[in-house]
Amino acid sequence: MKKERHVLVVFPHPDDEAFGVSGTIATHVKNGTPVTYACLTLGEMGRNMGNPPFTNRENLPKIRKRELTEAARVLGIQDLRMMGFRDKTIEFEDEDKMTNMVLKLIEELNPSLIITFYPGYAVHPDHDATGAAVVRAVGKLPAAARPTLHCVAFSNDCVEKLGEADVINDITPVNDIKLAAIRAHRSQTEQMFADMEEKMKNQDPQILVWINNERFWTYKFDD
Repeated sequence: MKKERHVLVVFPHPDDEAFGVSGTIATHVKNGTPVTYACLTLGEMGRNMGNPPFTNRENLPKIRKRELTEAARVLGIQDLRMMGFRDKTIEFEDEDKMTNMVLKLIEELNPSLIITFYPGYAVHPDHDATGAAVVRAVGKLPAAARPTLHCVAFSNDCVEKLGEADVINDITPVNDIKLAAIRAHRSQTEQMFADMEEKMKNQDPQILVWINNERFWTYKFDD
C-alpha cells in the first residue's frame, strides 16, 4: 500500500469505517501515515439497539459515540472528528454547506488520499450524499492539486456500471484489528460478528475474501 502524506476518511455513520476500510486505515496507521476520520453523524436513527437489546432510542447516540471512539482507538486513529449532523438527513443538507465543510477539511489537512463512498453506488441516501459532497469538494480544486479519491461501492450494480474495482488492498496482516473495529460497534454488529467468527473458524472462503480484501474505485473527474 502506497505511503500517503495524510489520509482523510469521510463517512456519515459510526461503523461505516469498520466494514469496508478498517484494514486499509490500520495499514496506513502502521505505515506512520496520519489518518483523520470525519464522521458526520452519530447514527442515532440506527435500527439496532443491541442483540439482545441493551439500549433505547434516547440513549443510542451516546452508545454509538462511545463505540465510535473505541473503534477509532482500536484502529489507531488519533484525529476523530464528529461533525454533528443528524442521521438520515445528509441528503437534505444544503449542498454548498456540505461542499465547503469538506473543502475546509482539505485545506486544513492537505491529504494526499481521501476515502469516502461512491455517490450513487453506496445503497443508503446518507452514503450517497456524503460521497457526492466529497466529490464536489475535490472537483473544485485545480486538477494538479487534487488528492486521490478512493470510493467504496457495494450496490448490486456497482461492478456492472463502474467496472471492477481498480484498487484491492489485501489487509490480511491486520485483519485482527479489522475484526476488533467491527466488534467495537457492538450495538450494530454483535449478532453479525458472532456469525462471522463462526464462519471464519470454519474457513468459509467467502467470509475470508470479504474480511481480507478491501476494494476501492478511484474516482475519475472529467477534466
